[in-house]
Amino acid sequence: MTKRTQKLIVVTGASTGMGASAARELARQGFHVLAGVRRDRDADAIRSTGIEPVILDITESEHVAALAARVAGDPRPLHALVNNAGIQVNAPVEALPMAQWRWVFEVNLFGHIAVTQALLPTLLRGEGRVVNISSVGGKAAMPTYGAYAGAKFALEAVSDSLRREVAPLGVQVVVVEPGGVRTEMAARGIATANRLAAQMTPEQDERYGGLVQAINRLMASGTASGVTADAAARVIAKVVTTRKPRARYTIGRDAALITRMVRILSDRTLDRVIAANLRRHHPKTATAQPAA
Repeated sequence: MTKRTQKLIVVTGASTGMGASAARELARQGFHVLAGVRRDRDADAIRSTGIEPVILDITESEHVAALAARVAGDPRPLHALVNNAGIQVNAPVEALPMAQWRWVFEVNLFGHIAVTQALLPTLLRGEGRVVNISSVGGKAAMPTYGAYAGAKFALEAVSDSLRREVAPLGVQVVVVEPGGVRTEMAARGIATANRLAAQMTPEQDERYGGLVQAINRLMASGTASGVTADAAARVIAKVVTTRKPRARYTIGRDAALITRMVRILSDRTLDRVIAANLRRHHPKTATAQPAA
């Protein structure tokens, strides 16, 4: 038995995409992975050597408590918690119902905090680490990304605060900021954006309809040209295993470029860059035909 097989890792949101790929990569490297999934069929799909599926909705306190009990009852130390679960909901600030705002923050922020609070005592005993999967949206907020980016910005701030609290206690906190990754999340996000757009008032549709279409096209394009989930998983595995990780890592060239632009450009200049990029994706309006 290797040293790594004597260590646990928790990965939330492991049903598909980066979470599933990260669970498989970490199991391949010899860890015992508790893979959080929401449905029995997802558990059956991911169960394999080194991967133990756990039914986990991070917004359900009973699920979080059961996970904490499972970890606390295992003699192996908890090496890392990978907070990966998340949803993507895109709509203009004016048009997104407040219930949706609250749900996005519940899943993308408060759920992660709940899991972290529950597992932190075990992480402290084993001097483990917390890996928070944020987004390039946690650095630059695109139009219609108010709720998603808002939760990711908040996750970045919580990560900074937590890192400074627990570093003296031997626990490391790392943020990972992916850009475009070829997973099902983007397709689900586009479908959700279209559903929410269909609920806009006629006045809101006149103001934002073209913008929503442009953002959807940009999202689809960025996802198609993004890295694979397996490539993203290798970065996450590096963050989990590196002895002295940095505070932040990006995934993909687009994430590296955007985070650099945010540091260098003024807000107004960045506004112009984003607007110019979106213009290429706006639907073309029909031109009037000359009279015969």
